[in-house]
Amino acid sequence: MTGLHEECGVFGVYAPHTTDVAAMTYAALYALQHRGQESCGIVVNDRGVFAHHKDLGLVPEVFQAEDMEKLGHGNISIGHVRYSTTGKPNRANAQPIVVRHVKGSMSIAHNGNLTNSRELRERYELKGAIFHTTNDTEVISYAITEQRLQRSSIEEAVEYAMYDLKGAYSLVVMSPNKLIAARDPHGFRPLCMGKYNDSVVFASESAALDACGAKFIRDIEPGEIVVVEDCNVHSIRTHCGQKRSMCVFEYVYFARPDSVIEGTCVHTARLNAGRILW
Repeated sequence: MTGLHEECGVFGVYAPHTTDVAAMTYAALYALQHRGQESCGIVVNDRGVFAHHKDLGLVPEVFQAEDMEKLGHGNISIGHVRYSTTGKPNRANAQPIVVRHVKGSMSIAHNGNLTNSRELRERYELKGAIFHTTNDTEVISYAITEQRLQRSSIEEAVEYAMYDLKGAYSLVVMSPNKLIAARDPHGFRPLCMGKYNDSVVFASESAALDACGAKFIRDIEPGEIVVVEDCNVHSIRTHCGQKRSMCVFEYVYFARPDSVIEGTCVHTARLNAGRILW
């Protein structure tokens, strides 16, 4: 069973050269801390070798100087902060998760809730899958891995896996050579893209871009899959075009007031909501 209130924060960065992507991810997660105080994690990709650290607690508590040093440098990194859920906090549910299979390593961070999580979990368990967490992210990882064994690329696997995923999700997915961002076809959860010099970054909120010095470029469209490889960016829009259904609580409660979501300043949206209610 999935815990309630899966309102989390995700971040990803793709740099042209090996650099301290972990520090950039740390700064972004610190700015997204309001989206999750239960646990957090960072995975760094150094030429296909993944180093990761995650635990229960706030970002400054989980990532001490020695932890950041062990993560090292790389050219791709993803990070996650997780919202407190019902039941006891569980380190196993901390994200991002790292998956290793015959087609190579993969890491995923996810914000949202799948409405068909139990159905998918049972389907994969009947095929022999063994789950170590109770979160939807591991279900998504099996959906993508199943498709990856049949498809020619990781982005194609994400594209076909999305046909099985129902509900709210914003994803950052890291392979040995690529960084992928994807948003559910209705756009329930926010996800935006920015640039820092020649680096491409993705985040749940624009405030995280500001925190790491990146410039906001645009929101990821509902249903869009954005792929970054060799700092070239291209989109897959197979799932685009459905009715938009952004969660109103992003403007009411979840997001930082200094974030801009779907072209609207959150602070301004709250002022306007109060004015209308008055």
